[in-house]
Order: sequence, then C-alpha cells, then structure tokens
Amino acid sequence: MEKIYEKMGLFYLGKNAKDDNLTLYKSKHLTTHGVIIGMTGSGKTGLGIDIIEEAAIDNIPVLVIDPKGDMGNLCLAFEDMKPQDFIPWIDHTEAQSKGVTIEDLASQKAKMWKEGIESFDQNLDRVKRYANIEKTIYTPGSTAGVSVNILGNFEAPSNELIDDVDMFSSLINSTVSSLLALIDIDADPISSKEHLLLSNIFYYFWSKGISLTLEELIGYITTPPFEKIGVMKLKTFYPQNERLKLAMNFNNVLSSVGFSTWINGEPLDIGKMLYDKNSKAKIAIFSIAHLNDNERMFFVTILLNKFINWMRRQRGSSTLKAMLYMDEIFGYFPPSKNPPSKEPMLLLLKQARAFGVSVVLSTQNPVDIDYKGLSNIGTWFIGKLQTPQDIEKVAKSLSANSTMSEKEIAQSISQLKGRHFYLKNIHTESVEEFYTRWVLSYLKGPMTKDDIKMLMKDKKTTSDTKETQTTFSSNSDTLSIKPIVNNKIKEYFNDTNINSDDPFYPYIYSKTIVRFYNQRKNIDIQETHYYKLELYDDMNSIDWSEAIEEEAQNITKKAKSNAKFTKLPSIIENASSLKEFERKLKDYLYHNKKIEMYKCPKLRLESDIEDTIDDFTMKVENELKEKQELEIEKLEKKYNTKYNRLEDKLQRLEIKLEKEKSDVTSKTTDTLLDIGMSIFGAFFGRKGSVVSKGASALKKGGRVMKEKQDVQHVEELIQEVHNDMNELKETLELEIEKIQNKYDISNYEIETFHIKPRRSDVTIEDIALLWEK
Repeated sequence: MEKIYEKMGLFYLGKNAKDDNLTLYKSKHLTTHGVIIGMTGSGKTGLGIDIIEEAAIDNIPVLVIDPKGDMGNLCLAFEDMKPQDFIPWIDHTEAQSKGVTIEDLASQKAKMWKEGIESFDQNLDRVKRYANIEKTIYTPGSTAGVSVNILGNFEAPSNELIDDVDMFSSLINSTVSSLLALIDIDADPISSKEHLLLSNIFYYFWSKGISLTLEELIGYITTPPFEKIGVMKLKTFYPQNERLKLAMNFNNVLSSVGFSTWINGEPLDIGKMLYDKNSKAKIAIFSIAHLNDNERMFFVTILLNKFINWMRRQRGSSTLKAMLYMDEIFGYFPPSKNPPSKEPMLLLLKQARAFGVSVVLSTQNPVDIDYKGLSNIGTWFIGKLQTPQDIEKVAKSLSANSTMSEKEIAQSISQLKGRHFYLKNIHTESVEEFYTRWVLSYLKGPMTKDDIKMLMKDKKTTSDTKETQTTFSSNSDTLSIKPIVNNKIKEYFNDTNINSDDPFYPYIYSKTIVRFYNQRKNIDIQETHYYKLELYDDMNSIDWSEAIEEEAQNITKKAKSNAKFTKLPSIIENASSLKEFERKLKDYLYHNKKIEMYKCPKLRLESDIEDTIDDFTMKVENELKEKQELEIEKLEKKYNTKYNRLEDKLQRLEIKLEKEKSDVTSKTTDTLLDIGMSIFGAFFGRKGSVVSKGASALKKGGRVMKEKQDVQHVEELIQEVHNDMNELKETLELEIEKIQNKYDISNYEIETFHIKPRRSDVTIEDIALLWEK
C-alpha cells in the first residue's frame, strides 16, 4: 500500500535531527538539481540510494553513473528479508572475524535490515514495490554485466539538437575530445589539428543526419569528404602522412583484443534503458570502476551526450520526469580544467530543468565541482567535512537561511555524525539537519565483477550475429561471359569479396525517394530507400515484397576481366528496359510505405514523427503525471487555507497554555510530531513549528497539568484540533487517490494512424541490373 507522502510527490529522506519529524522533500524541487557533499564515511552513498529508491517508487526513472562500484547495491532489495537472500552477499572475512558462520551472519543481517526499515515507519510491502522495479547494471568494455555497444555507431543527433547551433557544436566538441582522450591525446578544440579534422568530419555527416561507425571514421580520416578546412587546403592544413598516423592510432583501438566488448551488447538507447514497454520506470546503472581513466572519461562523455540527445526530444515539463545521478564527480567537472565531460555536464545543469530532468551529483569536496555548476544547483545535502577550505565554502551558503551563525554551522559540520546532513533547499526558507532513513536495498559494499556477473546472469544475452546467405540452387551454372542485356538496361557491379572465385549473382537494384506530406500536421519529410530484388532462373513475375532493403556499397560500372556470372532469368534477358520493374516498385511503395503515428484523443495528444509506440506511451504517461501534479497543486492551495486556520488556532491555544503554566513550553517542545503533521508541513512547504508545539502539548500536556481543570479544557481543545488535522489528512488522501485514478494511463486509449505518400511523391531515382558477389 502506498504511503500518503508517495501520493503527494514527496520523497521520504529521513528524520529531523532535533525532533524526529519526518524529513519529506518535494520531488519537483529536484528539477533545480542536487548535490551531496561529505567526506568518506559521512553516508553519501546511503543518501544517494535513498533518493534513487524514492524516485523509482514514484515511477521516476534514474540513470546512475557509478565510478566506484557502490551503486550496484540498488539491486539488492529482498522483499521477504529471508537469511538465504543475504547469504551470497555476506563477506566471509566479516563472518570469520566475528566467529560466526555465514548462515548466522546472514540471519543477523536479515534481522537488522528488517528492523532498521521498520524503525523508520516502512514495511516489507514498500520493499516489495521497490524490488519489483527493473534494474540493470551495464558494464561498458566488459562482459561482467550487460554489455553496451559504444563504438559500434556514433549516432547522428536528433533534428531538434542539430537545429540548436550551440548545442550541436557542444555535442561535436565533447564527442571529439572524448575520442581523442581514448587514444591519449589532450587536444585543444581551437588549435589542435586532430580536433579540427574530426570535428569537421562529424559536422559533415551529422548535419546530414548520417551516423558513423569507428571503422568509417578511420576511413574518413585518411580520405575526408571535403578538400578544405576553413579556407586552407586539406593537404596543407593536415598532410596525408600525418592523418595516416592519427588513423593508425584509432585502428589500434579497433584491432585490440578487448575491442569487441565495446561494440557488442545493447545499443545505448537511453529511452529504452529508462522505461519498459509499459512506461514503467527503470534504474539503469553504468558501472565503470573496471575502466582506466581515459576509458572512463570517454564513456561518461558519450553517455552524457546521448542523455542530452534523448532529453531534447522530450516535452517540456515542470514536474520531475527523470534523474541522472553520478556517485563521484571528482575529475569530471573540475573548476579549473576542461575535460571532455565538463561541457555536456554544465549544459545539463543549465537546460535539463526545462525538460523535468534532474541531475544529482555526489562528491567528497565542494571544490571538485565547477562554480558555474554549483550556481545551477538548488538543493545541497551537506554531510561531515574536515578541511577548513571545504567547511568555509559550504558554511557561508548554509548560514544565509539559518538561525545559526556561519561560525556555528562551520563547527557543526565538522562534528556531524555519520548519516547526518544539512539540507538547504532554495524552494524553502530554512536549513534543516536530518539523518537518513534506512535504505530498502542491502548495502554490501562495492560490487566486484563477480558480484555483477551473479546479479546480471539472467539479463545478459548473447547476440549471435546471423549471416544471411542467399542460396541460388536453380541457377548454379556459371558462365565465363556476362549475359547480354538490352543496352537500355543500366548495369552495376558490386564485388564484396575480391579474393573469392565465386560468380556474380543478379539483382534488380533501385534507389527510391518517398515523400510524406501533411500540411495540417506540419509534416514534410523524405525517406530514401534502397532495394535489392533477387533474380532467379525460373522467375516469371515481379514481387517487390521479396526484395531486401539494403544499400550496396562500392558499386562500379565494370567487372574484372576474369569474372564469372550466373544465368539471367528470361524476364530480364528478353526485356527491352526495366520500366515494368520500375512501375511495380512504384506501385509497391505507394501501397506499403507509410509512417505509423499515434494519438491519444482524450488528451488531444499526437506523437512526433520519429516516436515509437514506447516513446509515445511514455509521453502520455508524463502528460498525465503533469496534469495530476497540477491538480494536486490546486489541492495544496485549497487545503492550505484550512491548514492555516488550524495552525493559527493551535498558536492561540499554545499562548493560552503558556499563561496557565510557564514551564509548559520547555516540557512539550521536545515531543515527536506525528506523521500526518509532518506531511502537511512538507506538502505546504513549511516545517510547521507551531504545529509541533501543539502536537507536543497534546502528548505531554495532560501529564504536566492534569490537576488543573482549565488546563484540561485547553488540552481538549488541542485534541479537537488534532482530530481536525487527522480528518483533513484523510480527506486530502482520498482526494489525491481520486486524482490518481482519474489520470491512470489505463483510462486513456492510444490509437494508431498513418501518414501515406501520394502517388506523385514516390520517385524511382535509379534502377539497374546489379551483379553482386
């Protein structure tokens, strides 16, 4: 069963260090980003896991970058808390040092974790809901977890990003810098020949929407698709022999033994990694502890760029829709240097808020983060620090919204206990010290490769590359002379295996352009398609549905003199042209080519042209979430008035109570505030100090002054206010539940529709007889 604070978009982070009230944080406040700062042992990892767990429970996906190996613990959620669940993750040396068996220590851990969770007003149902959320540990450059295809394809960015000149430039710049860092070249984007050459290559192809593989990139380094860089001729700016050296450096990467781990595995598709097919949030953990420094920098930069590219395709939002969490930012976002990862990280901090995307960074020292980045972060979690420089940097910031002086805060920071943090949120007026709740995930410590293998064994899939071989059983007879066709039929040759003695086989090959136009929907795009239709000996009809959609590479107009050929079917040998093939292809494209799109009539929402059904379902989910939050905000305003009345009434009763007994305040202010009132305080953006007094008086006032009849009367009035508060809470919870049901995605049907081409918009640009081997 959901807790009421989960329905209200509140994250349960822990309890107030002074009065044990719940520390609840509005999730939408994280769109202004967060930073966790604290020395080793301060509890940073636990707080980070708290935040990620809360997000996932609220159906907010999280992408985690894990340089140290700690965040794999997010996968260790045991809904039944059985000792056998803990056994694989027990440290044998710990059991030996305590003089107990593995089984006994597992029982102790299971008991401790269950009691710890329950001590923070959580139960196993909450653990179960979190445990059921899909989590994946990706290990780039390794097969320990789920492999990721990083170098297989440098995908062209979306049109939205290409149209943004500054962002497009930033994307190219950081991609090139990270690639050069991979081969240990620290290049300046302005003066480095290597950087300028690669940037121009990426710009040339990406601006046309063409993706590149590393193999293709190496080829274009030696033979670029342009003759000048700026106004200088290429051979003057960057001579061929020097370009060859650069190409060889990348070729060494390509030919290395471990290269296959960088090109095999799941494609780096951020949307699919963050949401399942039912638009349920996932946690994607990228463990990079096994990589060297250059590889880490390369991967983090590529990942951030991919994340930005995904983010820019999302609709704008004021609610929290997704989170990027980095467990240790040291070296990736420094104030003085400019590593490749810095530019995309700064861009995220500046622009992600508009898309409802949060960035949360964790570090041991505030000086590890660029000052421009810190100025874009609205929530600070400050744990224990020791160096005067670090303490001074954060104490000044915290004292602006605190009743404590800068000196007092500085002293307090150096003395904070483990798991204790100061919370500074620009959306609220006060600074709060709190201690973190017990995490739902078991914290075993850093994950080894073997740990990750064990966790991900059911998720890992081996992608077997299936080579499609065409069998020509009916025309296997070969000829030493090419069959003669009408001179009106254009012929091409494509020798894909120069060293082979195999014959050339015939196809009809065509390049086609299909235009899709819809004025009302502002759609006007062209698609280019290449088709190869196999020709076999007894072929007597034309069926383009049997064609392979594939572009032939390295086509020539002549074959080698000693080439062999197979026979042609009579449908070609007797043809005077390819007009009939062309006519049927055009007819086939007109009837079969279409763009599938989606709409949700109830929301008056339609998909963008590049959206898959999963993309659009996610957009519908986010639209409903935003509408839900807007209605809950209206509730906030409605109930705020009632809440204020109760708060004022409690204040008056408190004053009256103080008149009756001068020492009541000192005996009542240290009492726990009940959960319902904590929730109201967080929901209405206040800590509710007056309510705390009233609730305290309710719990202890009777014992302090029960002999006095007039005090008993005040106590009864406080009880009435308390009852009104609970009734208000229950009514609010019911109204929130109605809103949730109203905006449940199951109530909103998604329909499919198609954009089809007009006959005049189907063009056969080229058609020929293709001989291929």
